[in-house]
Amino acid sequence: MALSLLRRRSPEPSKLKKKSKSSPPPPPATTCLPSLPLVLFILSIPLSFWCFSNLLSQSFHVCISSRKLTNLYCIPGGSTPLNQILLHNHNTTLKIEDDDVLVSDDELEKLNAIKDVQNQLQTIRSWASNTSFTNLKACEGRAIYVYDLPPKFNKDITMQCSDMLPWTNLCDFFSNEAMGQPIPSLGKGWHSTHQYFLEPIFHSRILNHPCRVHDQDHAKLFYVPYYGGLDVLRWHFKNVSTSVKDSLGAELIQWLDTQKPWTMSGGKDHMFVLGKISWDFRRSGRQWGSNFLSLEQMQAPYKLLIEREPWKMNEIGIPHPTHFHPHSDEDVLQYQSKIISSERKNLVSFAGAARPEATENIRSVLIKQCLDYNGDCQFLNCAAGSCVDPEMVITLFMESEFCMQPPGDSPTRKSVFDSLVSGCIPVLFDPFTAYYQYPWHLPEDHRKYSVFVDQEEVRNGKVNVIERLKKISLEERKEMRRYIVYELMPRLVYGDSTSQFQKFQDAFSVVIDNMINKLAKQRERKLRMKMEIISSSSFEDPRNGENDSVMRVRVLVSKKQLRQMALVIGRGDGELTPAAEQLLWALSRRRPVKKVELGKARKNSKWRPELQSIPEEP
Repeated sequence: MALSLLRRRSPEPSKLKKKSKSSPPPPPATTCLPSLPLVLFILSIPLSFWCFSNLLSQSFHVCISSRKLTNLYCIPGGSTPLNQILLHNHNTTLKIEDDDVLVSDDELEKLNAIKDVQNQLQTIRSWASNTSFTNLKACEGRAIYVYDLPPKFNKDITMQCSDMLPWTNLCDFFSNEAMGQPIPSLGKGWHSTHQYFLEPIFHSRILNHPCRVHDQDHAKLFYVPYYGGLDVLRWHFKNVSTSVKDSLGAELIQWLDTQKPWTMSGGKDHMFVLGKISWDFRRSGRQWGSNFLSLEQMQAPYKLLIEREPWKMNEIGIPHPTHFHPHSDEDVLQYQSKIISSERKNLVSFAGAARPEATENIRSVLIKQCLDYNGDCQFLNCAAGSCVDPEMVITLFMESEFCMQPPGDSPTRKSVFDSLVSGCIPVLFDPFTAYYQYPWHLPEDHRKYSVFVDQEEVRNGKVNVIERLKKISLEERKEMRRYIVYELMPRLVYGDSTSQFQKFQDAFSVVIDNMINKLAKQRERKLRMKMEIISSSSFEDPRNGENDSVMRVRVLVSKKQLRQMALVIGRGDGELTPAAEQLLWALSRRRPVKKVELGKARKNSKWRPELQSIPEEP
């Protein structure tokens, strides 16, 4: 983690030392004494050093290296506003006055990047829904259409499971609708689930959603079941050209271009779920991954991934699939009761592997600290193959108070969700591991469920993580665990394909409910904007006959939009607004009205006699 310093404005040299009127004239050019500018320069050195030293203790922000070529993640490490930047302690913030900072162009660009990330996350959080669309009544006007893609875009990829990776056969992981083989020792609903199999899991689940329709014309949200992550995975370790890696994604776009909903909206009401990180779909100047998310046609749709690209508004991070797949509320309740009372034998644990080629890597430092505190810290060495067995990892987490979660090849880590589901408090070292990734599934205040430790301080030997964790009281740990188990955990797991929840929302439900809500709000906003334009004209009482304003309505909006406007504005138990009644009347002059619209209008309208004569649809 690199620290980029924000320099305060220093006083101008003329303000540091004003020339006295009684000062003698400057010495002649032949003097051997140094010139006045040189003297001032020499005197400015200690002054500058003092200013710089003072600055170090007051103003900086954090830049984190990433896989995004030469760019950095430059962010505050917490849920605080832009002008409060996270320091080394996860409870410590420092305020920086915007008008007291002088920044270079590079620094300004980084600060703008911070603003973008924070503003986008706030916007994405605002799309969250308070309604669970679990029945047909709630689905009215919120239907989902699932494309029936040619099998080469999904099913055929899974048929290559035996040689998808050169060192292992993945076919067992595709059993039980991609949840994998059951793990009876862990209890009901536990499976050996592969970390990259989110796509078929999500696909199986959405096929059974109550809001699913089979008529494109009735849909508001369109799901494209392309297994793009598995498509990338199968070429990772094979010697093939980039054109081969990109070919299936390009063919998918060609296929979508033949679909009416895609061409009409430009993909703005379409969603993709991808089981790999964003960078794997943004290949640039290297052999790894594909170019799928770099395609122009893929900029408008919503992409839901296990790791998002921080500056893309329509990329949303969603949880990695864990090993727990409950079927019902009862499954969740039983597991909550079990995990909240689990005996925590270890203060802290770490399941991972060192990086032998990088001894200063955060993982290597954490392993050394863990081994030095053998009585408090339990290390599970993944280099020895122990982590292949999910039972060993989950059991370790269930017996630990804290689970250390350093970043790996990318900031995010599946193990974070394994630890949370196990009731183990994650210790994070990179803000992008979770805080800026999952706005729908994790709260903005990360202190409720995690501990943050600056990885740079760990690498420099300034912080001993085990000693830091010992200072967190038992009561604080219990409170965090209660929040994790009862508030977070149900939203982080993916139920099985036929699961039905009434009390809880699982990770899948959160995604679908929020996407439906987002698009519904988007449509209503557009309709209201058009209503404002229409309302700028004065409508006459419909009983006086049609006038120019009504003609304007007919030109400005379509039949379908008129009907939608009437429903939107006519919602609620109160009387319809004059604008809504005008719309209903204009609508009645164009075509028959559905009973549901007409019934509401007749009940609330002061113009009941006129509305009684409106013809109903058969």
